[in-house]
Amino acid sequence: MPMVRFRLIGSRADVDTVIAALHGIDDIEHVEEIDDLMPGMREDSSSSESISDSEGQVYFIEVEAPSDELADTVRVNAEMIANDRDAGIEFVDEF
Repeated sequence: MPMVRFRLIGSRADVDTVIAALHGIDDIEHVEEIDDLMPGMREDSSSSESISDSEGQVYFIEVEAPSDELADTVRVNAEMIANDRDAGIEFVDEF
């Protein structure tokens, strides 16, 4: 089964919206947010150089599709929703 992996740069609400929409696609059963792959990279104690909570975060999402056609549908929908929400999206082969 094809696996679609992407990074979404945006807010928690952006990620929740994309995930909910992908769950709504017929025959898509596996949509998962992968835990932070680099825990501890944000150091809030260095005040001026840290990212504020209002700026986008990077989220890692993977979707298992039963066919290449459905994988394409996932990519199109994820990109469309991310663009509508002004979130960044980057499709990758692996995290």
